[in-house]
Amino acid sequence: MADGSPIETEDLIDFVARALMARGVPKADATSVAGLMVEADIFGYSTHGVFRLRQYLARLAGGGCNPTPKISVVQETVATAVVDGDHGLGHLAMAAARDLAIEKARNTGIGWVGVRGGNHAGPLALYVRPQAEAGLLGMAAAVGSANHVPPYGGSDLLIGTNPIAFSAPATGPDPFVFDMATTVAAMGKIKTLLQRGEPMPEGWMVGRDGKPLTDPARKSEGFLLPIGGPKGFGLSVAIGLMAGVLNGAAFGSDVVDFTKDTTSPTNTGQFVVAIDPAAFGIGDGFAEEAARVFSEMRASTPLPGHDPVRLPGDGKTALAASRRENGLTLNAALRRDLNALAGDCDISPPFPNDPAA
Repeated sequence: MADGSPIETEDLIDFVARALMARGVPKADATSVAGLMVEADIFGYSTHGVFRLRQYLARLAGGGCNPTPKISVVQETVATAVVDGDHGLGHLAMAAARDLAIEKARNTGIGWVGVRGGNHAGPLALYVRPQAEAGLLGMAAAVGSANHVPPYGGSDLLIGTNPIAFSAPATGPDPFVFDMATTVAAMGKIKTLLQRGEPMPEGWMVGRDGKPLTDPARKSEGFLLPIGGPKGFGLSVAIGLMAGVLNGAAFGSDVVDFTKDTTSPTNTGQFVVAIDPAAFGIGDGFAEEAARVFSEMRASTPLPGHDPVRLPGDGKTALAASRRENGLTLNAALRRDLNALAGDCDISPPFPNDPAA
């Protein structure tokens, strides 16, 4: 089935907000979260955008996610803080953490803000790109919202995809924005393939017999593989310590699978960092020097069979501008699912000419 015509981004935001409001989220919060969810799709992070609406609505309906949280700062110094998300939609706490980190970086040179009592919050790029656009460096990381990975050499699922992201300003249209899971593939990509009825490539997951697993419908039967073997494992543990343990949030066996368990608070842990280059004596010169080095890298002669060198974040500004102007084209399976959710929420469907799932 064809993917159909684009939907205006404002129309999609309005639909997502109305769906969240149907589950008790106040209008202002629903609009904020909907904007961030659609922003994920605008910048190309489709596995962590409106695709996640079904999971968020299920957790709101089940009681695992608080529709009316009171976001608060529970610990603070001049350069650090901890935000308690009160088990609300994760975007709210992470946006608050990002904004506070930027404020602190402006005042003291660096801001590091942890989050506890959070939830899944979409791609970390949402919480580091604004730093780069403001001339700052950014970093963010999170404990994954379910454990899909055993400790290296073990067989018990005790670690999540534990993503991490970095950003930096660079003279030119695109800042450096690097957002990755510490596994070969993020679980969101596997869920997207499942929705589309497509197989996984070999190397993403293995079964408990150690053999490659390529059927996304059997994802619960196997393990996600860490990037770089023991190196990815070590990085994932480090993220768990800084985003989870340091903030009084879940890590290890305390992590709740936010898809399977919609009734329990997840106490998801995250952190956001902002750094002002001026605090290191370089100021605006950072973006200029970064752009110079990036130009050298892009000019590197490609190996046979390879495309020209690209930096993380290249082309995202133009892509986002095009999608804001021309709308978003969503795949047929997602369009059907959103129509079905509209029926569940008793609101008008975003794609009235398409069937529901």
